[in-house]
This record gives sequence, structure tokens and C-alpha cells, in this order.
Amino acid sequence: MSHVTAERLLVINPNSSAAVTRAIDVAVDPLRARSPFAIDVMGLQGTPAGIAVQSDADQVAPDVLHAMRAHPARGYVVACFSDPGVPGAREELGGIPVRGIGESAILHALIVGDRFGIVALSRSAILRQRRLVRVMGVDARYAGSRAVDARAEETTSALVLDRMSEAACGLVSDGADTIIMGCAGMAHFREEIEGLCGRPVIEPTRAAVAALIGDCLLRN
Repeated sequence: MSHVTAERLLVINPNSSAAVTRAIDVAVDPLRARSPFAIDVMGLQGTPAGIAVQSDADQVAPDVLHAMRAHPARGYVVACFSDPGVPGAREELGGIPVRGIGESAILHALIVGDRFGIVALSRSAILRQRRLVRVMGVDARYAGSRAVDARAEETTSALVLDRMSEAACGLVSDGADTIIMGCAGMAHFREEIEGLCGRPVIEPTRAAVAALIGDCLLRN
């Protein structure tokens, strides 16, 4: 595929929640001053408000790829922990780097600590996380996931902060020494949860953008 690149990175929120898109934009803002590339964030229209089940992830994958075709960039981040459309986009875009936040957060966790746990949105999200861990071959480093029983757009509210903190502390009890936030919408609670659970907390979109910056620099 012929794809004109620009000196910017594009972060795509595959769901249609404007609140989640805003949370993602705030999460990556600290990286903008340090990045040699502009960092833009966009949401999608007509997709589910949250990626609740595997069929939601399958449904939005073509929309993610369409957005990449329509918006040229130096590299892309798909800001959903299910990484919808990432394998197909990598195949179609060739040398243009594409990062999914689920895969990127787990890879980062492997160098931060020995065992990681994931704060999941729901029990169905846990199934997808287990599958991702299994496909990546890092089962031995996975302490498990705990669900907060919330929708993606609800994670932007302080109402679920207690549930996220409880899940993070539970994962520490399960043997995790590093905690991954399992949804892009959780970003603004990273520092609070880290303080409450006493372990490093990885915000997945920031981890993916930082890795993408490195990918692009290595291709220069």
C-alpha cells in the first residue's frame, strides 16, 4: 500500500466516547514536549461507546484501518486494550509502525517488574486479556486480572476510582509487582492508584506512544 507519511504520530481511540478521547489526549500530553513528532489524538464516529466484548473489537477493526488510510502519519497507536485492527494494519501499512496499547503495556511491564497484573473493565475483558497474554507467550509473568465492572466511558469518573484502587491492591496480593491499567479511559487516575497500591502503575496509551516514538527514531 502506498501511504504518504507526515511528521506526526496519530493516536486513535476506536470507540465513540468523547470523554475517553479527551482522557487519552490528556494522558499523552506530557510526551508532547519531549517528542520530535507532533502527537494528535482522534476518536471515531459510529463505533460502540466502549469495546465491551470481542465482537466489539472485531467490529471496529475496519474503522481503525480506514482512519489510518484517511489520516497519514509517521506512526499510529490504537488506544484500546484489545488492540483492534493492529495485526491487519501492520500487514497493510508495511514499514509504518503501529502500536496497540495492550501489547505495548505488557511489553513495558516486563522490564519494570517480575510479574504484572491488569485492572480490567469487566469479566469479558479479562478473557481477552488472558488471550493476549497467552498469544504473547508471557503467561509465567502474569499474576492475573481483576475487573471493576464498568464501561469505558465510566472510567473517566471518580465514581470508579475506589473500584480501580481495590482491584490494583488485590492484584498486589495476587503477586503482581507492576500494575497495568486495562483501559485508556483510566489514564487520569494513574498517580492516585499508584500511591494507593504502592507499586508502579503503567498507563497503556502513554507506554504505547513512548514506544512508537522510539520505533520512528530507529527507522530514521
